[in-house]
Amino acid sequence: MADKISVLLTEQEVDDKIKQIGMQISKDYEGKDVHLICILKGGVFFMCELAKRITVPVSLDFMDVSSYGDDTSSSGVVKIVKDLDELLEGKHVIIVEDIIDSGRTLHYLMEILKKRNPASLRLCTLLDKPERRVVDVKVDYVGFNIPDKFVVGYGLDYAQKYRNLPYIGVIEQ
Repeated sequence: MADKISVLLTEQEVDDKIKQIGMQISKDYEGKDVHLICILKGGVFFMCELAKRITVPVSLDFMDVSSYGDDTSSSGVVKIVKDLDELLEGKHVIIVEDIIDSGRTLHYLMEILKKRNPASLRLCTLLDKPERRVVDVKVDYVGFNIPDKFVVGYGLDYAQKYRNLPYIGVIEQ
């Protein structure tokens, strides 16, 4: 049986917001190079579209992290499954994430990456659920604040399905 998905954010709304974020990053980093770090797997769609809209020189790298614990309460322990291929020292780094909710994983990641001596370290997310935050994380670039609903599409999945939807949808229960 197929899941029923209602549209929360249309493809056009997402595209317009990514253009806006890309313009802001380009302005903020004028005259500098930017190093984007994508958090796999969900962040790939967002990072690829974002990178195309940034007008300053961009380099890319990828990390895969895994949080342990059950679905409702993460232990906060994060395992790096795939680390970066490049050094961060002296680079202007932006971590690109699909969605931030509790903030635990990103807080941990920011602390780890700060120790690698980047020139700057910022955080960018397409979707933010601030009401789910349990650890304070400063998010520098936010696409959309969304309600506490389970969303899919644009890289976000449910059991590895629906990542390829060109919009952000909510699975109806």
